[in-house]
Amino acid sequence: MSVSRRALLATAAGATVTGAAAVPAASAAPSVAAAARPAAVPPGAPGRQDPAATLRTLAAAADYAVAKVRDVAPRVTGFPVGTRSEKWTYSHTGDWVGGFWPGTLWMAWLHSGDDYFRARAVEWARKLAPRQDDTSTHDLGFLFSPSWVTAWRLTGDEEWRTGALRAADSLSRRYNPRGEFIRAWGALTDTANAGRVIMDTMMNLDLLVFASRQAGDDRYLDIAVAHARTAQRVFPRADGSTPHVYDFDPDTGAPLGPGTVQGYSPASCWSRGQAWGIYGFTTMYRRTGDTRFRDTARRLADFAIGALTPDHVPVWDYRAPQQPYDVKDASAGAVMACGLLDLHAATGRPGYRDVALRMLTALAETCLTRNSARAEAVVARCTRNRPAEDGIEISLPYADYYLLEGILRVLGPDRIDRAIDLSQPG
Repeated sequence: MSVSRRALLATAAGATVTGAAAVPAASAAPSVAAAARPAAVPPGAPGRQDPAATLRTLAAAADYAVAKVRDVAPRVTGFPVGTRSEKWTYSHTGDWVGGFWPGTLWMAWLHSGDDYFRARAVEWARKLAPRQDDTSTHDLGFLFSPSWVTAWRLTGDEEWRTGALRAADSLSRRYNPRGEFIRAWGALTDTANAGRVIMDTMMNLDLLVFASRQAGDDRYLDIAVAHARTAQRVFPRADGSTPHVYDFDPDTGAPLGPGTVQGYSPASCWSRGQAWGIYGFTTMYRRTGDTRFRDTARRLADFAIGALTPDHVPVWDYRAPQQPYDVKDASAGAVMACGLLDLHAATGRPGYRDVALRMLTALAETCLTRNSARAEAVVARCTRNRPAEDGIEISLPYADYYLLEGILRVLGPDRIDRAIDLSQPG
């Protein structure tokens, strides 16, 4: 008799490379747990890596990624959303992940200098233009930051700036002033999920900050800050772990409590959501200079570092019953590595960079699709939504994008800063 993964989960539940710019030392983060300070190497890991070997490994991984993208790009017929039998499946409107394919092409251009990738990035980014007016999703940052904002920064063409501003305005309409949050899902007229907030939204706030700076309108920044403060208040637990979801009464703004969709339970810690939080709160610190956002990012990072297994590839949920022997989510590792590199730059604490390098090295050595001639993606061992048994041990477009972003943060910080604003406050 076959047993579904959902049933199995339910049953189980019963029983360094140096070289970063110097920054001012950070103030102490709020107390989290006995081991709040991030160790340079998590328990059980081998000693410090050879810096030259790390650089070689990451450069080889970036070269592989660029070669794979070059090979696959002529056959791509839509926006990749995930793989089935190692081949991309597509959305022609972009779903929530449409920005990552042009974003990956921009990263490939930055690494290789080959204008083939630039031309394809422009072509695919333009196909997202109809989504500028989409008010039915919070994911406009995921759609337009790696595609249109990056395009504007790299080309200076006004069409990209104008489109990104329009998308930010659409996103701002999802703000609920009573609860001071951005609604995650559903059309504005749909009462279902009207009070639902998810950790992922932290990554969409930077589109609002971009719009505020470019348009000279503080309204967008005010919404981003208000949402971040609300998330900061309700998501982190005492130990620095987070749920995927938090619900509010949409009419009064009153908090109702945690929940989950892609995590194991409301009390667990979905690893990709934790990674979104690390990256997102660090970004909000960089944009505002508010040290409370930096300290929140540190709390989340310290928990996630402590929960890593020695192989440095996150399990899909840090508190699922079968962890640490559960399926992996390499996409969570790629996102978290980028966030930790960002957090190192924001705090000056080398432990964050050390762990980020170990995670990128682990992805490069154990999660690439090198051994499969048919694979169309770069990164394997990703998990999209395990509770729904949707996309387990597949490839995901954001894993490819954030792997390249993370590697370029190490190999070419000046190049990546052309595409992504990595400036620090002050």
